Amino acid sequence: MLRALGIFQRATADQLWRMLRPADRHDRITRDTLNALKETGLVRVETRLESGHQLWVLTEKGHKEAKLLLPKTVRISALRKLEYDDEGRPVHVDGYDEHAAAVTSTAAVLTGAGYGTPLSWQTEIAHRLPYGYTQYADLTMRASDAGVPAMLLEVHRVTEPVDELVDKLRRYRDWFELLAPKADATKEMAARHHGVAVHGFRLWSRIYPAAGREGYVPVAFVFTGKTAAQRASRIQRLEQAARRYFAGEPYPGRGAGITAVDYHQAVPVVGTEPERITADPAGAAGAVWRRLGRDEWQTLTQALDNPDGERLQQVQLRQARRLQKELEAAHREAQRPVCTQCGTKFTDERWQGTTRSPWPGAWDRLCGPCATEAADRAEAERVAHRQAEETERAAAEAPAVKPRSRFGIRHRR
Repeated sequence: MLRALGIFQRATADQLWRMLRPADRHDRITRDTLNALKETGLVRVETRLESGHQLWVLTEKGHKEAKLLLPKTVRISALRKLEYDDEGRPVHVDGYDEHAAAVTSTAAVLTGAGYGTPLSWQTEIAHRLPYGYTQYADLTMRASDAGVPAMLLEVHRVTEPVDELVDKLRRYRDWFELLAPKADATKEMAARHHGVAVHGFRLWSRIYPAAGREGYVPVAFVFTGKTAAQRASRIQRLEQAARRYFAGEPYPGRGAGITAVDYHQAVPVVGTEPERITADPAGAAGAVWRRLGRDEWQTLTQALDNPDGERLQQVQLRQARRLQKELEAAHREAQRPVCTQCGTKFTDERWQGTTRSPWPGAWDRLCGPCATEAADRAEAERVAHRQAEETERAAAEAPAVKPRSRFGIRHRR
């Protein structure tokens, strides 16, 4: 309880119940705990809201105690000092507006849905830009166990102009592209064409954990108040005006059939509504998030995922390579020689053998068996021809023999 108030500064019992004890059916135990802490001088009631809820804050003693309980990596919020009137009586101050309530309620609802713990949150984290502007995030969430290593949240009551929301995204994108101290700008430029490889040179990767997905740390807009139609219109207008910051780019040099999108240099942006979360049986864990650029409502993990990104690119590249091999094989098959004698296609071995022949001849147009038969016939003809020649030559070289008489006496000429 003290740690939660140290982070969020002010909260109602209802918000603390949803954040710390979401399994309870009501906030009775939370209220009893707050009253017990009040008796020990660690917390106090700052004011009572129009809704009837008491707004609890830390006392100076409680602030010191919370600081000891919080990890050093978690920034404790400023102390809400007790003010007095001219007669020395405590004054219940105002200043807890609807926006502050919506910010704490958002963290409470998400924590209750399993996105981290109260220690997963920090408020008003500064993102300083070199042109003199500091972009503050209403909330930063770290919930690696829920598949969201880091996320920046902006809570709005549908009152700010859309242009201001677009400017926030632009400034976040500018901050994400800042180089880390001592980073090599030349190497960063060389790595820019390799997607995720560039993030190691950026400042944000030294502050926030890797997203586990392509792109920068996601930004969530939580729209509350007004009507459902007005909230839907606000998300749609933001989607149209800020596309250049969240939409990916076609992969460079992609060939036919590659439709995957490169999200490495994009800011993933999702939107939700507390009213929608409350109406869903699964709460914030349900399909109550919409990724800008998509029409359907999804769970947060699904909305942050990139099924049309790098994974699809790898699948399509494998398909493209397989198709290319099939086309090359078909083209090669179309070029395969056919035996001019029997019509049989050449085997690979026979085809390769004919292409290596330095003196192509008629037999190169024959398949292996036909070429063998032709060679055998040619050899047989050659042998027969040689034998005939030898016979003729032997006959020509034999000496002439004179005929004998009837009595064995050779006739004299």
